[in-house]
Amino acid sequence: MSDKPVSFESGKLRLKEPTGWFAAGNHFHRALTLLSDGAFKLFAYLCLEAHRQTGRLEATHQELATALGKSKRTIGTHIDELQAHRVCTVLPAKNQYARTVFEISEDYWPYHRGDPSQPSSDQRMYIDSVRESFLSLGCVSGRFSVADEQTAKHMHQSAIPLAVIQNAMLLGACRKYESWLNRQEVREPIQSLRYFESVIAEIQAQPLPAGYAAYLRRKMQQYALAAQTMQTHQTDVVLVPHSEPP
Repeated sequence: MSDKPVSFESGKLRLKEPTGWFAAGNHFHRALTLLSDGAFKLFAYLCLEAHRQTGRLEATHQELATALGKSKRTIGTHIDELQAHRVCTVLPAKNQYARTVFEISEDYWPYHRGDPSQPSSDQRMYIDSVRESFLSLGCVSGRFSVADEQTAKHMHQSAIPLAVIQNAMLLGACRKYESWLNRQEVREPIQSLRYFESVIAEIQAQPLPAGYAAYLRRKMQQYALAAQTMQTHQTDVVLVPHSEPP
């Protein structure tokens, strides 16, 4: 074996591993200074595992907790931080068996994604999630108009977390059902997403207590069934106010 040092071409570096790399540029350094240590570690993991063409990763909270050696509760806290800083958009799983969709926001994703003249993919996912939540309420008109989509787009630009909007929809829907069932107003469905803007402001000023959103969801389902029964049989229904703690 020669004792001469191995020389390389001037100015060129060679990777030891040709695959599995991620382009960590200025966006990565910005996230490093913005996020807490735990949230940045989660962000780095999502970036490394996300599909390069979409910036998306589907995973359960338990899978992330196992991968990072953290509890599910801690992972949930870090996810909230990523959303609060608009580093990542999260589309929650529809049930306990489905995966949550994570998408790195455009400002923090180094690869090109689609036509820049179109809404960014994280904005599109945000709007789609708002639409799905709106149409699932049962006390709405059954359509999500172009104006509603623009309202959702404005909410995204205002950095209103999806959870706040979804909680406001649940609270507003419960109030609407109560007014119907107590015959306090003519039975007219909610026509527009803007109906919930005042409720969103209310929750932003005073967030719902832990577990209350799940309670509202159960209450809304009960109210929807009661409203259907009343419409069918034209009977009065005794209500338990939704303002009671779960």
